Amino acid sequence: MSIASPSAKSIRKVRPASARVSADRESRARRALQKGQQTKLAIVDAALVLATQVGLEGLSIGALAEATQMSKSGVFAHFGSREDLQISVINQYFSLFERDVFYAAMEKPRGLPRVQALFANWMKLVDEDIQAGCIFISGAVEFDDRPGPVRDALAASVQTWLAAMNRSIVLAKACGHLRADVDEEQMAFEIHGLILALHYEARFLHRPGSVARANRGFENILARNVAPNQS
Repeated sequence: MSIASPSAKSIRKVRPASARVSADRESRARRALQKGQQTKLAIVDAALVLATQVGLEGLSIGALAEATQMSKSGVFAHFGSREDLQISVINQYFSLFERDVFYAAMEKPRGLPRVQALFANWMKLVDEDIQAGCIFISGAVEFDDRPGPVRDALAASVQTWLAAMNRSIVLAKACGHLRADVDEEQMAFEIHGLILALHYEARFLHRPGSVARANRGFENILARNVAPNQS
């Protein structure tokens, strides 16, 4: 028997065991990462609910720890600062907004049907936000004159959404559903104005019939801008 033979056998035996250990470590690491991501998402969801009640400025590591029944250090491990937490809440709110308003409307054909779907989906969300509060609107009041990353995240989210509405109007015009002389930016501005007015009238002033008036306002905007063959 050669001296090399036992060594080769030993190597063949050791290598699979080492591979299993490495695979087990990788598996544990993946599970730990997934658990950490799930915990962070749960914290963000709780923070989003809290922010609709107290605003982004009302968020704090301490308040969130109490709401989630976690330690402050446990919450802080996922968010290094209150600013990071606020930005995460903004991003999560935008993701939900994008899913429920924008992507849902993309199922409709280009043109006027998509513009109408965007507004209808927006109104449905606003109807819920009247009770809970809209992060975009309350955040704008809190951070309108406070430069920084939180304001930047808020502004970027709103601008992205308004750009999507503007693009849908441009496409509706290109499809011949709107008059050739329609000012797309003006039309988008007026639609956005309806949403802002609705929040003020319904949430702040508690005026009944505000939703119906907003819908009527949208119909008036369409009536002024729709192409004659679409009337």
